[in-house]
Amino acid sequence: MSWEIHYTDDAKADLRSLDGSQRKNVIKAVAKVSRNPLPANESGYGKPLGNKHGNDLTGLCKIKLVKDGIRVVYALVRTETAMKIVVIAARSDDEVYETATQRTKQSR
Repeated sequence: MSWEIHYTDDAKADLRSLDGSQRKNVIKAVAKVSRNPLPANESGYGKPLGNKHGNDLTGLCKIKLVKDGIRVVYALVRTETAMKIVVIAARSDDEVYETATQRTKQSR
């Protein structure tokens, strides 16, 4: 059983900004991870994030699309069985983590 996938409005815009092949790869990777998005330490596919260069991302996980140079940061909504996509961005200079920090602060 897959978890529901919810994209924040900002993440939807991130997804639209990708070229067609990148968008397809991101959607495919998110769908795969949604089958078990729990952190790896709970036997899931998620790669837990913690403190990344001063950005406190505790409780968030990432999906790395190495070939495309993209990271997807998501939060699990454990009261439902949903994962909320927070940011989709290039991997350069930890910008994705800074953006995730800003966006999660806004939603708290």
